[in-house]
Amino acid sequence: MGYLYRAIIGAATLGALSLTSTHAQGSSAACKLLQPSEIESAIGGKATGFSGSALGETSICAGQVGTSKVMIRVAQRKRNDGGALEKAGVEKLRKAGWRIEVKIEGDLTCSTAIPPASSARLGFNTTCSVLRAGKVVAVEVGAPSEKEMASIEATRKLVQKAVARL
Repeated sequence: MGYLYRAIIGAATLGALSLTSTHAQGSSAACKLLQPSEIESAIGGKATGFSGSALGETSICAGQVGTSKVMIRVAQRKRNDGGALEKAGVEKLRKAGWRIEVKIEGDLTCSTAIPPASSARLGFNTTCSVLRAGKVVAVEVGAPSEKEMASIEATRKLVQKAVARL
């Protein structure tokens, strides 16, 4: 998946997360939030290659489940602008022809992003995030096709398990 796409989707669903360091540090707390078997059961496929990293106050765990790329993130939320940056990112994607669905339930936000045919190589995305006690916990699932996308329901269940283990 393209880095521009991930950056815009990340902004659209999580907001700008302030990073206090630009170098990786130790292991990732994000990798402790979900077991590979839980991700396999929710997404379908074998979990492989999961590893973590940390940048400042942001912890990331990424790997693959079947044909999908999965990323778990935990970060300190430093902005309080009512989601203005996220809304701008969503509008930018929509103007570029993306189909974006956003569902908000209390402190839980889930979204799907389906690119126009001309940008299909960037991949398809389902992300759910929870803002709790000043931290954002997110699970992002990137798929190579619309047919292989994770459902919002499956992704929601994963992020709810992860945030319960913070």
